[in-house]
Amino acid sequence: MSAHSDPGEDALLDLENLSNDELRALLDELYEEEQKISYRRRVLHGKIDILRAELVGRLKNERDGGADVITGHDVDRLIAILASDLRGVSRFDVTSPIDEEGSEVEKDE
Repeated sequence: MSAHSDPGEDALLDLENLSNDELRALLDELYEEEQKISYRRRVLHGKIDILRAELVGRLKNERDGGADVITGHDVDRLIAILASDLRGVSRFDVTSPIDEEGSEVEKDE
């Protein structure tokens, strides 16, 4: 077992030996964790929306000023994206554990 092991995961392997009160406590812990993650996700989505709006505004201003909206770098990125196999692949390691503040925690190898 790693140093960052989730006690809830261990309990799931031994459900038949848990009392009803222990199951309720585990459920409460997981509900609380879910709420924290949900809140963090909403905050991140808000930040993403703000950054996208800023970028779109800047690109519109550049376009209105006569600049090219699509650059050679954009075309190269599009080619790389279309050439790659993206089925179920994230560019981030979604399995990395996170701490209470939502920061990624190093995995034990």
